[in-house]
Amino acid sequence: LNNKDGKFSNLVTLFTQLADGSSENKKGQDVGRCSITGRVEKIPRNAPDMDALRMRYSLTHAYADQVMDSPKFAFYRLLPEKIYYVGGFGVMAKWVNVQDYRDAAPDILAKEANEIVAKLNREYMTDLISTAQHLLGVTTEIEDIRVTNVDRLGMDVRITRQLGTRRNKLSTDEFRIGFR
Repeated sequence: LNNKDGKFSNLVTLFTQLADGSSENKKGQDVGRCSITGRVEKIPRNAPDMDALRMRYSLTHAYADQVMDSPKFAFYRLLPEKIYYVGGFGVMAKWVNVQDYRDAAPDILAKEANEIVAKLNREYMTDLISTAQHLLGVTTEIEDIRVTNVDRLGMDVRITRQLGTRRNKLSTDEFRIGFR
């Protein structure tokens, strides 16, 4: 919580970033991230969703039963007011409507996406190169090709290729391949 001129404010920003489990080369600005700015409120102990919160916390933290009953322990909720999403370096960046965020449901592949991306990049490199050449029309030598994301609607592919005849001149492009 912020303290400005001796007055406390419950306005905070939570920065989140996707875990780096999908690719050993995917880090820093390559990874999708989101900043959620909003007000923090303490959740009363008699809140209707308190049992679900306690259960989730206890499943994640082995020591939960030791601390949850302490009078010093409390759960807090972030009430979003502004949301800014960045898909990764050179990918979409935009403000997200807060009501759209509240109404959204996770993609059906969200839990498995990192494993799928890692497997595609590890075991299907030849197929990815063929896809780039035949489906995406890449005609120059491919230096690197990676699937960066997969969801129920398709997959994102990042291709780094030679630009012109100079070996050290590279171009990186992002492609979205939709599923039917």
